[in-house]
Amino acid sequence: MTAAEDTAGSAPRRAARERTRRLPLAIGLPIGGAVLLVAIVVSIGTGPIQLSPSTVLGVVWHEILGQGAARPPLETTVVMDLRMPRVLFGALSGAALAVSGAALQSLFRNPLADPGIIGVSGGASTGAVAAIVLLPPLTGAAVAWVVPAAAFAGDILATTLIYALARPGMDSGTARLLLVGIAIGSAFAAVTGFLTFAADDDDLQTVVFWQMGSLGDLDWMKLAIGTPVILVGVVVMILLSRRLDLLTLGDRQAHHLGLDVSTTRKIVIGTTALLTGTSVAFAGTIGFIGLVVPHIVRLICGPAHRGVLPMSAVIGALLIVVADTLSRTVAPPAEVPIGLFTAIMGAPFFLMLVLRSRTVRL
Repeated sequence: MTAAEDTAGSAPRRAARERTRRLPLAIGLPIGGAVLLVAIVVSIGTGPIQLSPSTVLGVVWHEILGQGAARPPLETTVVMDLRMPRVLFGALSGAALAVSGAALQSLFRNPLADPGIIGVSGGASTGAVAAIVLLPPLTGAAVAWVVPAAAFAGDILATTLIYALARPGMDSGTARLLLVGIAIGSAFAAVTGFLTFAADDDDLQTVVFWQMGSLGDLDWMKLAIGTPVILVGVVVMILLSRRLDLLTLGDRQAHHLGLDVSTTRKIVIGTTALLTGTSVAFAGTIGFIGLVVPHIVRLICGPAHRGVLPMSAVIGALLIVVADTLSRTVAPPAEVPIGLFTAIMGAPFFLMLVLRSRTVRL
């Protein structure tokens, strides 16, 4: 056997071995969902007041389903008012960021793309920081609504600027949009840096937490607003799975296969802006999830978006829940910004998988 024949024959065998190592979606999704539910229950019970999983489930069973005996008021308050809204929104936020990252990496055919690359996270962060620094001290209901509203306004402004400047078309729109997104993101980062420099000592800690992410201000009303938006966005993105598969082949090839590239690109970017903007509006800027999770999922389940998107939602939610639990427990009574833990957990795991697989494919 010649060297060329050996090389030609080894490629299919290597591809076959990689396929056998991939976890089928029918197995991976239930396992991931079960692990996520366990993590949510443990996270709700973890904190300065420790609650067992049976206590957490007992409170939920009585308060939501109206079954079983009533629990003590302190346990009910801790579970229902203090921890459950933040843990549930953290899971939703992780799902939104991970799905957005997977879609953008395929849209741009760039493994380094994430929601921040098109300036959405930067715009939302700038809006929030501007509200904190420039507006007078907020009181009452304004505390809960003005900063998230300003973050969402920054998200919309960034998306509008990108569309106005990039004007994506079929042939060169992806590269142009990517470059414009980087420029817009850098401009918003500069504005955020200036506002942080001008902030007084009272505002500076709030600004830092917003820039690194925090779930401490989440309540049921914010959860009720963010949940339908994120769920609809994730479902829309999953319905675009086949279109995203075609986009990974390139705009021209996708067009020849019957895909409306321009319309699909607008839907993907608009949905990504909605998902990321909602997450940042209530939880601040949480990095690394949108970049790392899709790669982890592709190494486990393969590149098809029918599996990548739902598994990214589950793994992204799991990472945020674990990171939030750590942020509340490693330095009590202080709360460490959650973004620090997403980077600490994500980077070594990502490097380990890349070194083991040797290749990363979209």
